Amino acid sequence: MDTCGPSISSLSSSHSPTHHHANLYSSSSSSSSVLSLTPPLPPSVELPAVLTDTRLTLDVYQGGAAALPLIWRSIPGQLGGLQYVRLGSEDKPGLDGALEVLHHLTELRSLAIRGHCFYDSQGDPLPGLLTTLPTSVSSLSHLVHLDLSFNQLSCLPSCLLSLPALSSLLLCHNHLSALPPDIGQLSSLTYLSLLGNKLVSLPPGVGHLKALETLDISHNLLQQLPDEIGSLEELVKLELSHNKLKQLPESMGSLLSLRELVIYSNDLRLIPHCLNKLPLLKIDVRDNPLGQPPTPPPLPPTPYQAERKIPELHLGFKQHSFCVSSAGCHVFLPGGAELLFPPGCLVTTTRLEWVEKRPERKWVWLEEHDILLSRPLELRPHGITFLKPVDVCVPYPRTKRREVVVQRFDGQSWSTLPTLACCAVNQFSWFMAVSRPVKDSCSVTPAGALLVSSSDPGIKLHFPPDSTVQTRAITLQVVPMSEVQALCGDPQASVSPLLCLSQTPSIHFLQPIKVQVPLPSGVTGHTVDMSCLHLLHGDPSAQTWTDITSQVSLYVTHLYAIFYITHFSWYWLWYTTHRCVSGVVRKVYQKLKQFKVQFLVLQRKTDPSQVMLQCLPSNKVDSRVQSLSEQYDGPQPSDLCDLLEGEQFFAGFEKGLDISTESPDCVGGRLRFEFYSSLKNLKEVYICPAQGQKGPVRGQVSFYRGEIPNNLPEEVARKRKGDDSQWLATLPLRLPALNSENNFIMEELQYPPLNLGDPESGYLTEANLLSISLQIGQDWRAIGINLGLSYQELDRIQYKYRDNLGTLVLDMLFHWARGQRNAGPGAVSRLVSAMIESGRRDLADEIEDIVSIGRRKYSESLRRVGLERNPHWVQMADLHLSNPFVYNVPPPIISSCCLNNCPRVQRNLSIMIARD
Repeated sequence: MDTCGPSISSLSSSHSPTHHHANLYSSSSSSSSVLSLTPPLPPSVELPAVLTDTRLTLDVYQGGAAALPLIWRSIPGQLGGLQYVRLGSEDKPGLDGALEVLHHLTELRSLAIRGHCFYDSQGDPLPGLLTTLPTSVSSLSHLVHLDLSFNQLSCLPSCLLSLPALSSLLLCHNHLSALPPDIGQLSSLTYLSLLGNKLVSLPPGVGHLKALETLDISHNLLQQLPDEIGSLEELVKLELSHNKLKQLPESMGSLLSLRELVIYSNDLRLIPHCLNKLPLLKIDVRDNPLGQPPTPPPLPPTPYQAERKIPELHLGFKQHSFCVSSAGCHVFLPGGAELLFPPGCLVTTTRLEWVEKRPERKWVWLEEHDILLSRPLELRPHGITFLKPVDVCVPYPRTKRREVVVQRFDGQSWSTLPTLACCAVNQFSWFMAVSRPVKDSCSVTPAGALLVSSSDPGIKLHFPPDSTVQTRAITLQVVPMSEVQALCGDPQASVSPLLCLSQTPSIHFLQPIKVQVPLPSGVTGHTVDMSCLHLLHGDPSAQTWTDITSQVSLYVTHLYAIFYITHFSWYWLWYTTHRCVSGVVRKVYQKLKQFKVQFLVLQRKTDPSQVMLQCLPSNKVDSRVQSLSEQYDGPQPSDLCDLLEGEQFFAGFEKGLDISTESPDCVGGRLRFEFYSSLKNLKEVYICPAQGQKGPVRGQVSFYRGEIPNNLPEEVARKRKGDDSQWLATLPLRLPALNSENNFIMEELQYPPLNLGDPESGYLTEANLLSISLQIGQDWRAIGINLGLSYQELDRIQYKYRDNLGTLVLDMLFHWARGQRNAGPGAVSRLVSAMIESGRRDLADEIEDIVSIGRRKYSESLRRVGLERNPHWVQMADLHLSNPFVYNVPPPIISSCCLNNCPRVQRNLSIMIARD
């Protein structure tokens, strides 16, 4: 974490030292020819590269601090006028030598001695080694800026209290556990940063820092603040995040200059009323247990618990399985994920598995404005139940003004867990971390309500009385200005945050709702030109944007815009200084009207050569496919693609297929389309096998972008150029073979006789599989996943038989069974394991009962025909004399040589055949 502090360029440049060396640069230039800085600096570095008339910069070269005593011994007279010095603290011997010289630089105004300036071979920053400062530093009477961040200071050097002009002090990321009681002696201090230390409390003397304007004590161990903090009359910003504060002192109501209070990630359950007296104060209170009852103290551990320690297990990238016993385990996965199994969560030692999946759009669904922060983490076996909740922690990068949640996939859909990136679960599944705009919600009754955004307190929704008859659940999400600015794409315009409003039930309000939103950046109520301010309304279902400025009551105050609405959707303000607004609005609208579309390729059931191609917005696809399902059939719609209103695209038939048309919109075998959201974007053509193709053809249809619209914004047009950006989607297409009468040979859905397994490891007949499929029901997808079928294959089956669950389940099960013909023994045991992992123990028990009966009948058949001593003949005879639908053994395949060479087999088989 870098240190944020006042720049040294803000120091007054008008201050002149008493002895200014006007000829310093010329002298240093002439001296550089004789003064060698190697070592410690590289051979290519000469004196003018690090020394100017008032600045000495040695923190850009590793070990550069050692050059300061070298320069002082060579040209001491030319260092007397130095005002700005920067040193690195990663080299202890060189740093000690530089500290002995510092007191000679009497005109020094800014001094930085920082660690973390360089990195080692592993990419880790080198720590600073400064532990204290010599007492001679107190002679630097002109010093106003001091930065000692990323070092090893355990206490504040006493010499700093004797610097009367010091106004900025940065002590970030050290090891300070306390501040001296007389810190109030720094009466000129305006900026103090103690970020990332180990402070437990602040001394009362901090109240004597009367000139202090910014105080940053975040990322410490503070549990309370002294009442004297209310004496900081000039304090403008107070940073207290990531501490352990349980309450704030009432004296903070006296901080009349305070404008920003950051107190998120503490243990605050109540905000003192005194802060209500500060109307201009902006408070960040996220991640605090506000309004919750106090947590009772934990019970003292029993002697047994005190002695027991959960073992740790660190896995490598190739270790995808591990065992957990009843003692529990803390498992660290590669990449940062952690699993904490508490003692007693399992009765017996169990082997578990993990794997990271690549996120595929077909099954990883994100809502608008959601960002995926991690790869989906799959924990197996699915459905395993723990006696105690298991903590699953998914790593993720830091985000600003967004909340991070964990989403879980149950085999059918994703759901959000009510927790942050660490969650407690009782069953294994898929997990991933997602960031989304912070959600604020409330319930609106007929009495009215007020909803204030936690991410931006300037955004408010005021529900007047009688605006609703029934209670409604209201949700507010705020997309920051920076993201909306990128969406707008107009560098000369400014925008407000985007408000995403939703409600349940979704009906219009009886009274207008007052909405307050900050004005776009750089715009105030005194400078705004109302003719340049536009209120845009977005319809997420239709994916359109509309300028509703003239349709609503819109007025502005000094900092906010206020308007009234009766239904919820998306709203944001757009401010442009262009006088000719229409052309700019058209370009922005052209970019905003970018649609998520899908392509359809369907064949008429009675004539497969007749193909219909269509492009529709994604929200219209399902209803369209359902209306055509009686007459047409084909692959499932394509993945989501981006198309703009009026954009051109082409459809081409490939891999053995050709088009039978000479229409003007067919160029080079490709059909030309222009997408318009209000039109059908449909063409119906006839296809035929390409020249030289005989028999059935398994081809495809691919869609490509065409010419770029003329009025497309340049930043969008750049993304439409290049070979890689032309292809949109590809869908399979099959043309059956022709018979002697030039008619297509139509194939019907049929399942050839299929038997699964073998007598030794377990055997199931086609009738058994059919009986099992009738009991699977809605669990078919989870079972298919555990059987090893791909998500693409399951999606294809689901789309093909979307209106018939029984056929869908049967096709899934038989599709897997056909793939087991060459997979070797053990197919039935794999089916049993999949049923158990999917939570269908009832079906697993039924399969095992069928197999057990089959094995018993198999043994009885051996004894009846008397072939116990010859396994080959035993299997041959038994296959015949067992009815496959009763005894679960395959039909007979006995050659004539078997019967002729074994009279005993002939006699026994004749008896059994006559009996059957």
